[in-house]
Amino acid sequence: MSISDIIAAQLPYLRRFARVLSGSQESGDAYVVAMLEAIAAEPTVFPDQLEPRVATYQAFLDVWNSVELNHTKEEGTSERLAAADRKLEAITPRARQAFLLMAVEEFSTADTAAVLRTDEAEVKALVDQAASEIAEQVATNVLIIEDEPMIALDLADLVSGLGHGHDVSDTARTHKEAVAAFQKHKPGLVLADIQLADGSSGLEAVNEILETFDVPVIFITAYPERLLTGSRPEPTFLINKPFRTETVQAVISQALFFDYKARSPNAEGASV
Repeated sequence: MSISDIIAAQLPYLRRFARVLSGSQESGDAYVVAMLEAIAAEPTVFPDQLEPRVATYQAFLDVWNSVELNHTKEEGTSERLAAADRKLEAITPRARQAFLLMAVEEFSTADTAAVLRTDEAEVKALVDQAASEIAEQVATNVLIIEDEPMIALDLADLVSGLGHGHDVSDTARTHKEAVAAFQKHKPGLVLADIQLADGSSGLEAVNEILETFDVPVIFITAYPERLLTGSRPEPTFLINKPFRTETVQAVISQALFFDYKARSPNAEGASV
């Protein structure tokens, strides 16, 4: 299999990882493009002796770690990204990488160590460090948009179990209920499914909310291919069903980490 074929198979999920790591689709995609350009210029930089997925993520993080974009405020940077940059300084970058590789991308400890070019003992220490640092910074109220009662209950228990001030403000089963619940509670985070009761769409509900309020959204869906299309916009935060508790916890932390209003869960977001 050629290098291009190997990377193509991993690309949708690598882009998701890049978006979560950087906090925006634009920044994440810039890193992916930089990786592709580096490999095109010098194919030997791609570690093709490794398992394909490990090789792709290792090549990506080699590029990520070589560029200081995360800590530099460029002219024209938005208020949201500037605030994310400030928060990034408080979280050890390597620890966040290990945390996301295991919790979001579901790499094993051994594979995470290979991606990061380290050993398993350091990976475990990095993951513990990241979880502690992130938890200290984020707490908010959450709206759950989900039509399956048991899944909604599982998510509510998961959010409440995070501690550090996290709480569920409401749950909604339809587009109409979701918009009404958001207007009533002004939560600092939304967890949304795509397919809702009565045939309505969680995606449409979220788009309506975002017309008026600026709030981080995590989509939790059994149909990620409907969102990972390669077209803009794509959601920065996306979790596959069936989900793992650790994955949801990690992505909630990252979504709030990059939201500059996360410390004011009842404040209205800026107009889009």
